[in-house]
Amino acid sequence: MSREYRISKHARRRMSARRLRNQSVDAAFRFGRRIHTRKAVFYVIGRKEVEKWNFRGIDLSGFEGIHAVCSADGRILTVYRNRSLRGLRPHRRGRRVHYAVKFR
Repeated sequence: MSREYRISKHARRRMSARRLRNQSVDAAFRFGRRIHTRKAVFYVIGRKEVEKWNFRGIDLSGFEGIHAVCSADGRILTVYRNRSLRGLRPHRRGRRVHYAVKFR
């Protein structure tokens, strides 16, 4: 890796079991989008990032779907591959219903 990251034991085991290399994590940090949700920071390479960087001459197609989950202090908690980013949407808080007419 070009940069040093603090990787937890759990993340190391997951990377090994999922056959993901340090190069995948490095690519997620360098080229992926950062999403703050669920009290963690997700570094993600999705379809849009692959297209964006391909236009600039960098091929990330082999890294599409890589997610690196980090705690607030910067430690990598886990790494996985999932091409769907739908689950990373921030949770919405309860909406209030506003009525034009007050009910009694």
